[in-house]
Amino acid sequence: MKNILLVLVLVFTTSLFAKKVNEKDCRGEEFIFAGGECINYAIFEGDDNERLTIIVHGTWDEGTNTLGRYTPFAETLNLNTDLTTIAVALPGYSKSSLNKLKSIGSKKYNHQASTKEYVVFLGELVAALKKKYESKEVTLIGHSAGAMMSASLAGLKPELLNNVVLVGGRYSIKDRDMSKTLVAGDVISNMSKDTKFLLVYGSVDTISKPEVTKKFFEVAKKAGLNVKIIEAKDAGHIDLDMTDESVEAITELLEEE
Repeated sequence: MKNILLVLVLVFTTSLFAKKVNEKDCRGEEFIFAGGECINYAIFEGDDNERLTIIVHGTWDEGTNTLGRYTPFAETLNLNTDLTTIAVALPGYSKSSLNKLKSIGSKKYNHQASTKEYVVFLGELVAALKKKYESKEVTLIGHSAGAMMSASLAGLKPELLNNVVLVGGRYSIKDRDMSKTLVAGDVISNMSKDTKFLLVYGSVDTISKPEVTKKFFEVAKKAGLNVKIIEAKDAGHIDLDMTDESVEAITELLEEE
């Protein structure tokens, strides 16, 4: 019972560590300074670091210890693939800073995951991790808002990503300020046909309904992208990326390389 309570505290307790941290103070194996932010992450290394898998979480209440939830998922993928796997905590989560950006879970600022500023930041974070571990290939796995940003990044920086896994995401927004936002639909024509895309949806997901992913799949296919779609039967939105169907499909994708 105590272990169960500890896990719940790790996952759901608001973190007290989200604050402003400069580059000089952003030190340690679990931190990297990128895009003006000090990012906390968990890493499980493979035999080498040539192929890097990066996991990006979705929206939780600001301050949530997302690494408490995503570290076991990163470890599972590492064990399945023997590839270096990293789970990142976005700004305002776990021990990651809030220097320039707002949290994607902010109650004051909505739709941060759809801003160009955030997608650019994600690109800088991925590039920094790729450089730090001297990796040649990157697989980016995003869930929910993380999938939204990852899809946009695939079009903004197509040369950066080799594989993109989009789980329960959103790929278009109506009635928005085009000068400030960026979603996949804006940049799909710029996405690389050499990149492999894996889309995962939950059959009973009410937050990102199956039709959202199915529609993007058809658009991606029409654009000539290398795309595959997977259904997680009877799965909702929470932990959709961690379902058996999702983990199996991700493992198969990485074993194809």
